[in-house]
Amino acid sequence: MGSNRRVFLQQAGLLLSALGLSEAGLLGLAGRYQQALAQPTRRKLALLVGINRYPRGVCDLVSPAQNVGLKGALTDVELQRELLITRFGFSPSDIVTLVDGAATRQGITDTFIHHLGNQASADDVVLFHFSGYGSQFKLMGADSSVTTSLVPVDGKLPTEDAPAVNDLLMDTVRLLLQSLKTNQVTTLFDCGSADLGQLNWGSLKLRSRPNVPTGDISPVVTDLQATLINRIKASKGDMVKPLIGASSGPLPGIALQAATPNQIVVEGAWKGFNAGVFTYTLTQQLWSLVPPATLRFALGRATETVQLISGLAQQPQIQGQRQGENSLNPYNLPLSADTAADGVITEITDDGKRCKLWLGGISAAVLEYYGNQSWLSVSASTAAAKLANTKANDPAEATTNSPANQEPESQGDPPLPLLKIQSRDGLIAQASLQSGQPIALQVGQTVYETSRVLPHNVDLVVALDNNLERIERVDATSALSGIPFVSSILAGEQPADCLFGHIVQEESATLTAVLPSQTRTDVGLSLTKASSQDEALNLGYGLFSPSRELIPGTMAKEEEAIKTAISRITPQLQVLLATKRLRMTKNQSSSQLAVRASLELTDPQERLVMQQETVRSPQTLPKSRLASLFTNGERATQVPAGGRLRYRLANFGDRPLYYTLISFDGRGRALALYPNGIVDNSGDEEIIKAAARENKIDPGDIQVMPQSGIDWIADASSNWVETHLVFSIQPLYQTFNALWQAMKTSGNGGRITPLTQPLEITQAVLSDLQQASLSLSGDSVPQDIYRFDVKAWTNLSFVYEIIQNSDP
Repeated sequence: MGSNRRVFLQQAGLLLSALGLSEAGLLGLAGRYQQALAQPTRRKLALLVGINRYPRGVCDLVSPAQNVGLKGALTDVELQRELLITRFGFSPSDIVTLVDGAATRQGITDTFIHHLGNQASADDVVLFHFSGYGSQFKLMGADSSVTTSLVPVDGKLPTEDAPAVNDLLMDTVRLLLQSLKTNQVTTLFDCGSADLGQLNWGSLKLRSRPNVPTGDISPVVTDLQATLINRIKASKGDMVKPLIGASSGPLPGIALQAATPNQIVVEGAWKGFNAGVFTYTLTQQLWSLVPPATLRFALGRATETVQLISGLAQQPQIQGQRQGENSLNPYNLPLSADTAADGVITEITDDGKRCKLWLGGISAAVLEYYGNQSWLSVSASTAAAKLANTKANDPAEATTNSPANQEPESQGDPPLPLLKIQSRDGLIAQASLQSGQPIALQVGQTVYETSRVLPHNVDLVVALDNNLERIERVDATSALSGIPFVSSILAGEQPADCLFGHIVQEESATLTAVLPSQTRTDVGLSLTKASSQDEALNLGYGLFSPSRELIPGTMAKEEEAIKTAISRITPQLQVLLATKRLRMTKNQSSSQLAVRASLELTDPQERLVMQQETVRSPQTLPKSRLASLFTNGERATQVPAGGRLRYRLANFGDRPLYYTLISFDGRGRALALYPNGIVDNSGDEEIIKAAARENKIDPGDIQVMPQSGIDWIADASSNWVETHLVFSIQPLYQTFNALWQAMKTSGNGGRITPLTQPLEITQAVLSDLQQASLSLSGDSVPQDIYRFDVKAWTNLSFVYEIIQNSDP
């Protein structure tokens, strides 16, 4: 349904105000952004490699008890495959997967040559994905010459009897890529090469070989390289020389790497599945990406999530010969408008009334607790039916008939059919069609979140390092059992939100987060320096992120009993759980409210730092020229310490929206926007309700926080900040009352103020959002769950680093 004249004028006024454009410029921009990107028909080919079942011979393990196998590489392959078919229109027959035993060195190179090299023509699109172990190795007899490689399933370590390295050398990968007739190529490596001496990193699994082997180059490898060089010369006339052990420049096309060299690359564990942190976060972002967003934009958003899980020790990056291009399309393919989805139907049962869903478009923080009875709407595109037939009869036709090339129905069309989640195991859900729906489901139809069900009680899972002494584990378990919102496990038993273990001091007087199970040869993460040597002595227990980074403020300066330590860190445990619960309400890609929020730096220079907006609202948001300018895709967003910040909030919808701001930082603190309109120390219920009603953005309006005369300063001690801007169609009465109860501070209206009761605040937010959702349906909800309607709320999150003495 098109916008009426009033809504259009509101939107135009907002855009002109926010961007300073003339009306003529606005009309020109509208035409440009809505123009379809016509492309000639071209084939899309992909080779996806994933290895979980590595034999012990590929690593020289420090401990024989360590399991060399991975758990998430095959999930990576499925994540990528479903994305390519559904979102980017790849034909299933043009995607080849090599997993586990099939992913030998020769199997990978032969399949690359036959499937990609022999088939790809000029301007065809090619994707090569590898999930598994990466490695460095030294050439026998060479002076400290080190090269990098991908570890195939038969990549056994060299021995005296068999001194040749059996890895897939990155130099060989480069030649394979150069041999392609097309330059529209993307490689993705979810593996690392850092020599860390171990396979585990906190509660996460590393994807780099824990040692650097020394060996020779196999004659088979040199022969293959010679063949590839001749092939390149014959097709391109390039002068190509063998590249073994030499600096060989960037890879052709676009190369997406899970981290920079010598950084960690990890896979994570969630309920029901494991996956590479990089692959999962990137593919999830690509499911929800809409024009004019670029690959660089998607990678920037994925990097934020990666660093919430892996910390600053893993920073994805774009490399390759085209890395300098700012307007790169994902996988060299233009995006169609209005195709962002949360999942896809992969199988039909029960005469078309039940189905299996792949929920790759829902973020990990949400999917972890995504409950039964959640509802998703089904794309009514008739192309889905044709896609199902072409998959069965002529898969090549699926490319142009994919739902990824279709637009969902507009608001004026009949209601879309609904699916109810009946059960879920990881990324796969079983769902049933709402009773009374006349349509038959089809494989390939995309699904879109309509209502979200979450449990009322969600605990914080604390992992105990399994090398704590037995009595320490007993004491820790006992102490944690006394905290009603905490569940404790041994590290490695199941996914954990944080780790509890010892803090030790390295010889350099720099405090390093090292758990007892990790040796002194580990590559530790420098966190903070003690002001004196004495302060660094007798360190006790601390709290760590899943990626083993010390959480500031949890470090003891002297030995203490475990029960004392846990009592001391309880405030940080509350903040961690409050953060976890609020992340479960993030819904930028599924919300139907028309909202845009921008984070701006006002001093020392005025500029846009970040921008978030909803993508599925019935009202079309004016396109922002600045959306692709505030991230370079290779690091988290950064702001300078001491910089002055503000948020600009725009409501493009047709009804008032009520909002609040809650923030968390690297010091383990929770902070919130103290409401305007509450009289000093006044707890009068009517005054609080009136303040909640006034804390709103009217349709077509823009609000700036903080108001004039109030400064929000980037605190250098915070390291990083995660802010949630929550919008609701109803006033946030419970939230405002809880904020007043928690703060009771006079003169703080419009300021960011520390919270002492973060769990109460987040519970109030969730209760308010449920009340807003129920106002749309009038349904009742069991007391043990929350139900949220995507037409009732939006949670836009901003994550950024705070840095000193550097230009971001």
